[in-house]
Amino acid sequence: MMDYTDYSGVTPAVKMYTLGHTFTAYHIHAGGLRYHGAAPIVSAMYHEGMVEATSYPQTRVFESGAAFAKAEGIVPAPESAHAVAAAIDEAVRAREERTERVVLAGLSGHGLLDLGAYESHLAGETVDIAPTDEEIKASLRLIESL
Repeated sequence: MMDYTDYSGVTPAVKMYTLGHTFTAYHIHAGGLRYHGAAPIVSAMYHEGMVEATSYPQTRVFESGAAFAKAEGIVPAPESAHAVAAAIDEAVRAREERTERVVLAGLSGHGLLDLGAYESHLAGETVDIAPTDEEIKASLRLIESL
């Protein structure tokens, strides 16, 4: 659907998968993932079936990031830890299916600025939150006329 790339709605509208430019994202530790829409190029790739979308609760993301840090010695940023979670799932699926495949995940940043979030997770303080279907529908109604 067409939506603005900014909250105030003054930029040109672009075609993308979106929750609506006025959608107020929940506070999650992966700040880079609080944006209301997928980038236009990613949206086009998803639309054409070139990529798949997967969602993970943040507790699973931090578990995957911590496992990666133990195995590789690099603490991934929470945004990158989403990719790590998906890569782990894909590797486990391949093992269970007894198939060989290449699993590639992009690590776009280290989590040194996110050590407090990892500390909160390890202390059991991380909570999983997600918008309800009604919250998403209400936000999308605001951009239906674009």
